[in-house]
Amino acid sequence: MKYRRKALTNPLVVDFLKTKIHNISETFDVEVLNIECDEDYFHLLFSAKPSLDIPKYINTIKTITSREIRKNFPEVKTMLWKDTFWSRSYFIASTGQVTLDILKQYVDNQGKYASDEEDQDQSN
Repeated sequence: MKYRRKALTNPLVVDFLKTKIHNISETFDVEVLNIECDEDYFHLLFSAKPSLDIPKYINTIKTITSREIRKNFPEVKTMLWKDTFWSRSYFIASTGQVTLDILKQYVDNQGKYASDEEDQDQSN
């Protein structure tokens, strides 16, 4: 998210984002293994052929999802900086050093630790 705005708090927006990513991935012949969202970012775990143009794939996801989310969820616009949904940056890592199961576990747990800490803070 641009400037870490918390625009992914609405479950409908998150579901819409995930659906769009799956649709885009099909056109690139990419298998989506997992998508997990937190309030201001998402992790995408995917499998692709070595010939995949990764920057094109990621930029297509960012362009289409930004446009479609702003169009279908106008309330999100109030959370954005200059109508920009995504930042220009992204991080890519290959699975060569860890197993796929470890990566899936990491992606599955995104956002859960913060929620657990907030619950503990409220109970104290």
